[in-house]
Amino acid sequence: MRRGERKAMDPDLGIMAGQTLFAIQRELFETLAREGHPRLRPRHGAVLAYLDEEGSRATDLSQQSGQHKQVIGTLVDELVELGYVRREPDPQDRRAKLIVPTPLGLEEMERADAIVADIERRHALAVGEDVYAVFKQAFRQITRLQRARLAQPPTPAG
Repeated sequence: MRRGERKAMDPDLGIMAGQTLFAIQRELFETLAREGHPRLRPRHGAVLAYLDEEGSRATDLSQQSGQHKQVIGTLVDELVELGYVRREPDPQDRRAKLIVPTPLGLEEMERADAIVADIERRHALAVGEDVYAVFKQAFRQITRLQRARLAQPPTPAG
């Protein structure tokens, strides 16, 4: 049996996580486009999914999303141009900048949260709320374990 066939029959965690991510992103951004946000792309989720209403630092967005700070900077530039965020001095540290959602950004964040909540409700109904709650808890724990592993220094090969 070919590797692709094996992976299709019994996908590993990475494949399932990727397929789930891409399917959710596609539904989310297609719905957002129909609802007045046609210029947003899934890559913008690295900022918008983690952005606080009162603003967030780029370093925090980078850490939360797992993206490099330079990538976040590029995405913020795009979102500024599209009118979803602006940069402001951080009142806690005037040397730092906050990424702050505009009214358009706040509206998008509210819609995105509602769309994702609908997706989650649909899955909970399909598999049962108890099963879905256990799944989310296990997936949350696996995500924490994997991210913690990445934070550890590499061990020498031997």
